[in-house]
Amino acid sequence: MIKSIINAITNLFSRPATIDYPFEQSPKNKEARGLILYDVEKCIFCLNCEVVCPPGAILFTQDRSNFEFTYNYNPYLCIYCGECVRACPDKAEALSQCDELTPPTDDKGMNDRWFEIETEAAASKEECKALKKEQKAAAKAEGEVEQNG
Repeated sequence: MIKSIINAITNLFSRPATIDYPFEQSPKNKEARGLILYDVEKCIFCLNCEVVCPPGAILFTQDRSNFEFTYNYNPYLCIYCGECVRACPDKAEALSQCDELTPPTDDKGMNDRWFEIETEAAASKEECKALKKEQKAAAKAEGEVEQNG
């Protein structure tokens, strides 16, 4: 009991163990991973990031008219594991992680629409695959007609 009283009295006159937050920044953890940043100009649309993302926070939808991909990212679903950054080819470097303190997105309705984006991504890819197959078959048939004709 005496030991506890002595400990309490010494704690009264010692510095606090916590940091003085507004005036001192807390030290950053070296193993901490930051926000995922995407650069559309560098992306080669290999879709590796979508495949390796454990929670499925990255999805690509495909336009049916010109077959272009659109990147969709849900930062509220992301676990910031960095697998997408590691899967991105070295030549592309379209994905990176940073230590920004800004919120990941201003879109507060992202979670509400995510299921719609998931179904749209799957449907658009299947439809585009079917359209490409039809175009290939039509081109092949047209080539055979030109050879016979």
